[in-house]
Amino acid sequence: MLLCIDCGNTNTVFSIWDGSAFRATWRIATDHRRTADEYFVWLSSLMMLNKIEAVISDAIISSTVPRVVFNLRVLCNRYYDCRPLVVGKPDCDLPVAPRVDQGTTVGPDRLVNTVAGFDRHGGDLIVVDFGTATTFDVVAPDGAYIGGVIAPGVNLSLEALHMAAAALPHVDITKPQATIGTNTVACIQSGIYWGYIGLVEGIVRQIRNERERPMKVIATGGLAALFDQGFDLFASVEDDLTMHGLVLIHDHNMKRHAA
Repeated sequence: MLLCIDCGNTNTVFSIWDGSAFRATWRIATDHRRTADEYFVWLSSLMMLNKIEAVISDAIISSTVPRVVFNLRVLCNRYYDCRPLVVGKPDCDLPVAPRVDQGTTVGPDRLVNTVAGFDRHGGDLIVVDFGTATTFDVVAPDGAYIGGVIAPGVNLSLEALHMAAAALPHVDITKPQATIGTNTVACIQSGIYWGYIGLVEGIVRQIRNERERPMKVIATGGLAALFDQGFDLFASVEDDLTMHGLVLIHDHNMKRHAA
């Protein structure tokens, strides 16, 4: 079975792929101090509690936090006797290479989302990922990542507002009942929610204008479903997009090595 690991700035997600479906998916807070032994105890305990008898034979890692990759590699080497593929490293091939400025390093999560989005929806695609940052990935007709946009994430903006303005409370993001807030919490929620709706609409409009062609838009990330309530822009919201991309990249590399 294949162990897919997606390490983001906030959470790290582990999924087990049995060749036809994901058997389970779990997440843990990202912490570069966590050792391979700790990962294994946590993961094996969850597998036992869920009565999953999985023999991990392969692994693939996508990480936006370079410092955690070492211990994730050790986890795979020591406990599953496999050498993991790491997206973005020279030995991990992509179906279509990104076309960006020379010397530019593209985030592994953006490459994985591009591969998955193209497989499901084809090219001329915009993938909006509501993560620690809100990112927009532009996929060419042939499936290449050709650039995008990075904006501050929703929770990051809320935290910055709370930290910079002592009188303003920390609030949870939700769709407000009305645009005009009648108390401080409602005002902040409206500003964040409708502000990000406007941000997404505006950036998508500009990308479409520059590309001069129709561009389908899909969304992923923890808050994607929440913002899908605000307007009719996303063709679909896909929670498993990154994991699907990791499976595709692993399969591509296995076929390349077998050829």
